Amino acid sequence: MEDLQSILEKINREGVEKAEAEAARIVAEAKDKAAAIVREANEAAAKAKADAESAAKASAERGEATLRQSARDIVISVEGAVTDLLANILTRNVDAALSDGATAAAVAAAAIKDLTGPGEIAAGPKLAAALQAQLAASGGFTVVTDESAGSGFSVRLDGGRVEHSFKGDVIAAELAKRLRPELAKLLKG
Repeated sequence: MEDLQSILEKINREGVEKAEAEAARIVAEAKDKAAAIVREANEAAAKAKADAESAAKASAERGEATLRQSARDIVISVEGAVTDLLANILTRNVDAALSDGATAAAVAAAAIKDLTGPGEIAAGPKLAAALQAQLAASGGFTVVTDESAGSGFSVRLDGGRVEHSFKGDVIAAELAKRLRPELAKLLKG
């Protein structure tokens, strides 16, 4: 019986050892799987974080670019509005100055000073009368009435083939063109 007892103990011991080895193998395998799952989860989290940071950076850059474009558009819009406003003021002031007979006559006298006639100075009816009175002594140039002249006048030479316009809108446009770069500097600070 002792042999039987020792055989039973041996079988029991071997079974327990085998079970313990199997349990250790299962635990080691479980730890390896758990470590792999944790590693994959950390990699996925790191990738998700990097993707989110990249998307946030791209979104911020797009927002900044949109903001810069909007600011540029506003500056251009304000610059255009101010330029238009000043051009309108300039046109009104030039028209007012040219509707004054004495001022228009002084401009006409300066315009024809170095020109040789014969030639014509064409102006609207009211201005033509004022110019005739003030430029009567200007040799070689006659003042004619031009219903389409608007404000200002035109100097015509060589039978009308050469014409220099001193009309309000033309003078205002030339002045605005020359003032525009300086105005742009002022607006851009």
